[in-house]
Amino acid sequence: MRIKFLGGCSEVGRSAVLIDGKILIDYGIRPADPPEMPAPHNGRVHSVIVSHAHLDHSGMIPKLMNSFPDLFMTPVTCDIALILWKDTIKLGNSHGIHIYDSEDVERVAKCARLFNYRKQFVVDSYVCEMFNAGHIPGSASVFIRNEREDISVFYTGDIKLENTKLLNSASLDEFPCADVLIVESTYYGTEHRKRSELEREFVDSVEDTISRGGHAIIPCFAVGRTQEIVMILHAHGIVPYVDGLGISVFKIFERHPSFIRDSEALSAAFKEAKFINGKRKRKKALSQPSAIVTTAGMLNGGPVLYYLRHVHDDPKSKVLLTGYQIDGTNGRRLLEDKSVETEEGMLRVHAEVEQYDFSAHAGDSELKKLVEHFCRKGTEIVFTMHGDNSEEFAAWIRENIGCNAIAPKNGDEYVIE
Repeated sequence: MRIKFLGGCSEVGRSAVLIDGKILIDYGIRPADPPEMPAPHNGRVHSVIVSHAHLDHSGMIPKLMNSFPDLFMTPVTCDIALILWKDTIKLGNSHGIHIYDSEDVERVAKCARLFNYRKQFVVDSYVCEMFNAGHIPGSASVFIRNEREDISVFYTGDIKLENTKLLNSASLDEFPCADVLIVESTYYGTEHRKRSELEREFVDSVEDTISRGGHAIIPCFAVGRTQEIVMILHAHGIVPYVDGLGISVFKIFERHPSFIRDSEALSAAFKEAKFINGKRKRKKALSQPSAIVTTAGMLNGGPVLYYLRHVHDDPKSKVLLTGYQIDGTNGRRLLEDKSVETEEGMLRVHAEVEQYDFSAHAGDSELKKLVEHFCRKGTEIVFTMHGDNSEEFAAWIRENIGCNAIAPKNGDEYVIE
């Protein structure tokens, strides 16, 4: 079996792994200026398995549609990805960047083959299966076995081994044995705080901001994070305004309740939330102290920039970041320099800025536990990717578990026998 890494190595973004030149697992984009793509693949991709809808894993899929590959994903992943791809086209056009067009996205819908978790499907001589990854609704870890060579690979994708308000965690006991493990390493070396403590501190900060007459601007990823934050606020009696793509994503989640931990609680939270669908309602949200949950999570475009223009000079207001901020994004710039880039130029932010680790990824101890689990069950090679500390993670695996571990570079190819 040949495994080639086209992207996502020693970085977060543009994940893409090619198996035997035939099966592509993910084909993402890295948010930067300009956006970064995976390495090109010379030849026709027969099949693509999409682990989940986040653009760093799915963002370049429509670019593959000229060859009409078979696409495999969960139903909720397909529904979410379709709206994210359409939004990518719109944002690209506004910045003079053409990556793909609406016809490419329409081809995806025609090529998609939808499977729920634990349902096997066959691609040529490969038996494949998707398992709940606990990252966002519909996210999957991917198992592939080459029946002819009797070699198997388990690709974790983005994975979470702890329950959240929105999702049930991935379960190690459900995962099959595999000869090769490809594991994310986003938070290797970083331990997440207890979720209950984090939620309490976050809610206290939001309440403090509102009580002193300010606006709590809460940038969120549209998929997963927006819905979780609205549920947390609702559980503590705070009714937020909700703006951006997260509203459309919520409506998709409502259609797929089996992928949600407590679909009734999710619906109840959004039933009370105040939806914003235009500038008039945005002005209303800013007319009084409020909590505003809005996209984009890394501040690269979206309605969040509208709110920052209005509160940037207000010391009573806060910007509460809720997710990882990739280097080169507005979110990272805000954390490091207290400034963001807008169409009108650089904007200095004098409102308070806080960051909360509502991560949908496994933390350090979870990652180590996962690798130990697989190696005990016979895994012989571990590839670490999707993280800034992939090389350190591979070294830890070699030294502490004794399993062969490699942190590949983009473009590297390995032959497994």
